[in-house]
Amino acid sequence: MSDRRQFIVALGAATLLPDLKASTTRDPFTLGVASGSPRDTSVVLWTRLAPDPLNGGGMPAGRVEVEYRVYADESRQRLVQRGTVETSEHKAHSVHVLVRGLEPGREYWYQFRHGDALSPLGRTRTTDMKAGRARLALASCNSYESGRFAAYADMAKWAPDCVIHVGDYIYEGAAAALGVTRRRVGAGELSFESVRQHNGAETVTLWDYRNRYALYRSDAQLQAAHAASPWIVALDDHEIDNNWAGDVPQDPWAQTRLEFKVRKLAALQAYYEHMPIEQPPQLTGLDTHLQLYGAYRFGPAQVHLLDTRQYRSDQVCGQGFPGDESCEAFQDPRLTMLGTTQEQWLVETLRRSTARYNVLASQTWFAPFRYNAPPAAPRINMDQWDGYPLERQRMIELLASGVANPVVLSGDWHASAAMRIHRDPWNTRSPRVGHNLCGTSISSHCPWSGAMRDALQDNPHVDHLNGDRRGYLRCDVDSGGWRSEFRVVEDPRQADSAVRTELEIRLQDV
Repeated sequence: MSDRRQFIVALGAATLLPDLKASTTRDPFTLGVASGSPRDTSVVLWTRLAPDPLNGGGMPAGRVEVEYRVYADESRQRLVQRGTVETSEHKAHSVHVLVRGLEPGREYWYQFRHGDALSPLGRTRTTDMKAGRARLALASCNSYESGRFAAYADMAKWAPDCVIHVGDYIYEGAAAALGVTRRRVGAGELSFESVRQHNGAETVTLWDYRNRYALYRSDAQLQAAHAASPWIVALDDHEIDNNWAGDVPQDPWAQTRLEFKVRKLAALQAYYEHMPIEQPPQLTGLDTHLQLYGAYRFGPAQVHLLDTRQYRSDQVCGQGFPGDESCEAFQDPRLTMLGTTQEQWLVETLRRSTARYNVLASQTWFAPFRYNAPPAAPRINMDQWDGYPLERQRMIELLASGVANPVVLSGDWHASAAMRIHRDPWNTRSPRVGHNLCGTSISSHCPWSGAMRDALQDNPHVDHLNGDRRGYLRCDVDSGGWRSEFRVVEDPRQADSAVRTELEIRLQDV
């Protein structure tokens, strides 16, 4: 059996391991390994020492050293780099290594050592703007309670060049009762099913967030997907608090802006400690910033990873669910998803791009979706790009001004969709500018799926919609064009569920 085949089989076997939630092992590498932020000659490697992962990690206070090794082959015969890094309780004994001096467009394997303990072996890959092909996976919305992570096991076996995760890596809510429950959302109630439970109450403190990430990171199937490919990541709302915006929480009547700033600092610190990203949060007074947006070139596709949470204006016009009526505040030109600095960066980067396809990886849906029939004013979800129409129109005009083949990839809404982006978003007779492909959730429920089906006839730009299946999106881009597969899980309650392609879409050049 080839080395590569052995590696993939090992990843598949990892998905059959028992749930590590109750593990008593003293192995410091209980949370696995990961890589991310890939560039032509560098990549970030990650692990965290956590022999008791659900109780703060279990490492004694103080500085410790961790050795890392990078290999050119799976059999670990050709050592490329080695070194040691220092970590401590101040960063939850997490390890972030920026490995430089690598070759473009090739695979590497890596491993960590602490004392006599060896971590699992990970595979990563550098980028190459000259590559003729790019294989990308889009993921979002990993509700631990809602289902198992069979989608990640399938993703690990595919081993794409990169996984793009656009948010809701964890959910902040308190442990729910097992089985079916009903929760109030907006003015109504929705049904949810829990097949396993969160650890503890709603996350608020740094201790809470660290333990919640450790719970998710203990899942063997999620570990396999991290070990198989590099990831680029940006958070959405549930990494901190549902529907937060900038420094405004979802419920300002229950937590002051100061309290939320402290909570956000804890959440961003824990996010950094568990993600393969280079820089920790930057603190100015009580204002916290974590650099996440950036451009990544994968051969024919340039991915512009967006951050639509840290800089956005608070949602306006109400929080009716799944949609609400527009209001006069929509016309405020200061209303923003990206913030001035990120928007300027995106404009300049898109204008300089030489890629055949230009991807915007956005947390929420970009194309419009209404929940009522015309000619009435559209009822829309204010947390998506629909709630920020002037900035979206600026982005559409930018994409229409010569940007090659725009494709927006989105998550958040727990439904797969393929939508056309038109110059006038609500008028399908206006010129088509690009496509918005939306991946469904890895495991999170979509109780509003029926409302979307009922409204589908009033959204003629939507070519595919399915909120009843969990899964992820595969994108395969080469000289022949862009092909996407909507992968769906047969039974999200089962870790060993079958995963299949529900629909394959090929995009013609816009």
